[in-house]
Amino acid sequence: QVQLVESGGGLVQPGGSLRLSCAASESTITLNTMRWYRQGPGKQRELVATITSDGSTVYADSVKGRFTISRDNAKNTLNLQMNSLKPEDTAVYYCNANRVRLGLRTDYWGQGTQVTVSS
Repeated sequence: QVQLVESGGGLVQPGGSLRLSCAASESTITLNTMRWYRQGPGKQRELVATITSDGSTVYADSVKGRFTISRDNAKNTLNLQMNSLKPEDTAVYYCNANRVRLGLRTDYWGQGTQVTVSS
């Protein structure tokens, strides 16, 4: 069972930056695609950014050009650099990872970290 723990959330003014991290209890080399999701107040959970095991990235249109996802396999972490933050970025941000073994896919989730963008 892989444990994922997010950190780095907080309160920031519009236009500011935050860096989220997700620490994995096992080597991220053993994990396939890793993702960041978020869920704003009264909204459904949405996919924010994806990074594959070979480093390919995909972003939601709403964050493209502002957010950067990265993974550090040496430190077993997934990161999300968030710049030019907007009030609509306010949400709980969740780290997700999956692993496939013997043809069976298992998804792992962190507990979430709150990001609030407000003046």
